[in-house]
Amino acid sequence: MLLVESWLRSFVNPPLNTAELAHALTMSGAEVESIRPIAPPFTGIVVAHILSAEKHPNADKLKVCTVDIGLDEPLQIVCGASNAEVGMKAPLAMVGAVLPDGSTINKGQLRGVESFGMLCSQRELGLSSESTGLWRLPNTLIAGEDIRVAMNLDDNILEIKLTPNKADCLSVWGMARETAAITGATLQPKIFNTVTPTRIGDVVPVHIEAPDLCGRFTGRVIKGVSNNPITHPTPDWIVSRLERAGQRSINPLVDISNYVMLELGQPSHVFDLAKLSNSTTTGLTVRWAKQGEVLTLLNGQTIHLNSNMGIIADSQGPQALAGIMGGDATAVNEFTTDIYVEAAFWNPLAIQGKARTLGFSSDAAHRFERGVDFTTTELYLDYITDLILNICGGICGVATDITTILPSRSPVQLRVARCNKVLGITIQSKQIADIFTRLGFDFILNNSMTDSDAVFIVTPPSYRFDLEIEEDLIEEVARLYGFERISTHLPIATQVIQAQPEGLYSLHHLRIALAQRDYMEAINYSFVDSTWEQDFAANTTPIRVLNPISSTMGVMRSTLLGGLVANVKHHISHRMNRVRMFELGKVFLRNNAIQASYTSIEGYEQPQRLCAVAYGSINQAQWASANRAVDFYDLKADLDALCPDLVYRKTTHIALHPGRSAEVWRNDKMIGYIGELHPKLCQKYTLTLPLIVFEVDAQALCKHAVPVYQSIAKTPIIERDLAVIIDINIPAQVLIDAIQQAIDTDESLMPLISVTVFDQFKGGHLALNKKSLGLRLQLQDKLFTLTDAQADAALNSALTVLKNCCGAVLR
Repeated sequence: MLLVESWLRSFVNPPLNTAELAHALTMSGAEVESIRPIAPPFTGIVVAHILSAEKHPNADKLKVCTVDIGLDEPLQIVCGASNAEVGMKAPLAMVGAVLPDGSTINKGQLRGVESFGMLCSQRELGLSSESTGLWRLPNTLIAGEDIRVAMNLDDNILEIKLTPNKADCLSVWGMARETAAITGATLQPKIFNTVTPTRIGDVVPVHIEAPDLCGRFTGRVIKGVSNNPITHPTPDWIVSRLERAGQRSINPLVDISNYVMLELGQPSHVFDLAKLSNSTTTGLTVRWAKQGEVLTLLNGQTIHLNSNMGIIADSQGPQALAGIMGGDATAVNEFTTDIYVEAAFWNPLAIQGKARTLGFSSDAAHRFERGVDFTTTELYLDYITDLILNICGGICGVATDITTILPSRSPVQLRVARCNKVLGITIQSKQIADIFTRLGFDFILNNSMTDSDAVFIVTPPSYRFDLEIEEDLIEEVARLYGFERISTHLPIATQVIQAQPEGLYSLHHLRIALAQRDYMEAINYSFVDSTWEQDFAANTTPIRVLNPISSTMGVMRSTLLGGLVANVKHHISHRMNRVRMFELGKVFLRNNAIQASYTSIEGYEQPQRLCAVAYGSINQAQWASANRAVDFYDLKADLDALCPDLVYRKTTHIALHPGRSAEVWRNDKMIGYIGELHPKLCQKYTLTLPLIVFEVDAQALCKHAVPVYQSIAKTPIIERDLAVIIDINIPAQVLIDAIQQAIDTDESLMPLISVTVFDQFKGGHLALNKKSLGLRLQLQDKLFTLTDAQADAALNSALTVLKNCCGAVLR
C-alpha cells in the first residue's frame, strides 16, 4: 500500500518527522518497507508563464520564448520542446539552478540567441523516466512561485506492508485513525457536505436475492453529468494524490470513485444508466450467478461464471462481478450523461479468493474480502455524490439503502491477568483502558478492586473484522503499549527428556545412512508435471492444483521418482556422468478413509516415501580395479543396509524394466519397489545408461527389532548343498520361504540357521522350461555337535518340502 504523507497529515499531524513516523507505524505492526521522496533534490526551479513562443531564426526545432516569473521584466528562454505554447505554465530552471543530476544552469547562447534559463520536462526534474515535452503545470499556480512549494514536491510516499488482518488500515483515513491511536495526536474529523437530492423521479429498484452475498446495498441516480476530461477535467489535487498513491487518472467519474476508495476505504462502482436495461422498471438484482453465464469485465477479460460467484444483474444478465470489478458493457465513458452510483457491503466470505481464482486482483476485491465498514455506505455515497456534482455537474436523486444481514459485533472479553501472563509483563487496567480509548473501542470494565480479576468487555467497531477472541485484544494492547517496551526473557520451563524406543529409528537416520553410502539428498517440489504421473505411476487422474505456479507444476505427486529422474537428467546435461541421489518426502494419494485433522486433509493420504536413484559407474574413477556400471544388486545392497530383513519378489511395474524389477516386502507387507528404469523411459529422458531406482515407505524402514544378546556357539556349523530342478518361472525366494516356514513344524529342520542360493544353471541337458538352483543350508546346534545323520535328515526334509511346494526334483 502506498501512503502519501501529506494526505495522511491532512487528517492527523503528529509532532514526528517522516523517519520517526515510519518507525512508530512499523513498531505497531504496519511495517513501512520504504520511504520514497516525491521528487529528487533540486533548487532554483520556479513556475514560469509563457508569454510568447516564436520560431528560432537560426534553428527549425527551437523556439524563442519570453516567460514571466514575477520579475519586473520577462526572461528570454530558448526551448526545444514541441509543446511550448503561449499561455501555458511550465517549470523554469533559472540561472544558478541545480538540477537533480548535479548540473548547474548558466546563461547561454543557442544558435546566436541568448537564453536565461531552461524550461523543464518531468524527466529533467527526475519525476519521470519518459519525456513528452514541457511539464504542463496547472494554470492556477502563481508565476515565480518555487515549484517544490507550488506542487508540494517536498512530500514522501510510504510503502506499507499490511498484514491480512489489518483491513481497517487499507485507506488514508484508516491509517490516520491508526496513527492517532499510536502517537496520541488529534484526529481531525472528516467533514461531509450535506447532499440535497433533487426529485428527478428516477430510482433504480434493487432486489437482493442473496443476503449471504450482500449485507447492504446503497445507490442513487445522478443525471446531467459531464464525464469529458477536457470540458470537466479531474481537479489537479485529486489527480496528484491518485498518481502518488499508484493510480492513474482515467476520467472524472472513475477518478472520483478511486479517490474515495483510497481516502475512506469504501470501493464503489459507477454504471452508465443508459446502458442498464430497464433500470427504472425491473431494476438491478444482486444474486449468485447461474452456471454458464458470461461477463466481460472492465479489464477486457471475459469470464464464464459459476454458481459461487456473486453478480449485479439487470434484465439482460450480469453487469458486474460483485465486490470485484464492473462489467465493460455498462462502463462510463466521455459521452456518459446519466449514471447510477452504488456503494455496498459485500460479505467477505463470499468474495474471498474469487479474484485469484480468475487470475487477477482488484483494489475492490482486496478490501471487500478482508471486510469494510458496513455502517458508512450511505455517508460515503453522499461524499461521492458531492464530488461528482461539484466536478461533473448534474442533479441527484434520493439514495436507496437496502439492508439484509449485517455482521454482528459480538463482545470480546479481555482478562487483565491473562493479558499480563501472555505478554510476560504487568500492564495496569488503567493503561489498557487508555489503549482501548485511543483505538476507539466501546468497552465496559467490571468493578474489580484489583487487576488480578479485572475484566474488560469490548465491543469491536464496525470496521474491525479481526477482533474475535481474547488474544486479538491482547495483540492490540501489545501494539499500542509498544513491542520495544516489552523486555526479553528466556523461557523458564521444566524439561523432561523422553526416552525414544530403541527399536524406532527417526527419518533423519535414513538420511544419514544413505549419505554415508555416497548418496546426495535432493529436495523437489510436491507439484509436478502430469506427464510424470503417467510415466512413473500410470496415474491418469492425479490430484490437481487449483492455482498452479506453472503448467508444468499442475498436479500433486504420487511418486518421488519423477523429480529424481529430472535431477539426474539435469546433472547429466552438466557432464556429471555418475549420479547417486535420494529424496525423503511426502506423496499425495486419494484415500476416503482419511479423516480431517490438524495434520491431515479429509480424503487424502500423505505418506512419507524414500526414493533413491543410481546412475553411471559403481565407483569414482580409480586405478585399483576395473570399473563397471551400477546394477540392480548394488542398489539392493544399499537398501538392505537400511533394513536387513527385507524380502524381494519379482513383479512388473509401469516404470521399471520387465525382468529387472522386484517388490520390496517387510513383515508380510509390500512397502515399495526396486529395479531398473524402463528402457522406453530412459530413451524419453535421454539417459544413455541404465538408471537403478527404489522407492519404499519410509516409516516401514524405521522400526527395527532390538538386538538380543546370544552367546557364541561352541559347536561347529555344518554345511550341506542341495541342487534341484524346478520350473524356470519359479523365483528362488519361493524355495527359501518354503524351507524357512517348515522349520516350525519339522523337527529335523530346527538346526537350520540359513538358506542361501549360490548357483543357477540353465540350458545344457535341461529342458527349456527348467532351471537348476544350488541351495546351501547351514546347520548348527548351540549345545551339541550335529551328527552326519542329523544333517542328512535336515537335507532330506528340505528336499521333501521343495518337492511338495513347487515340484522340485533332485538334480
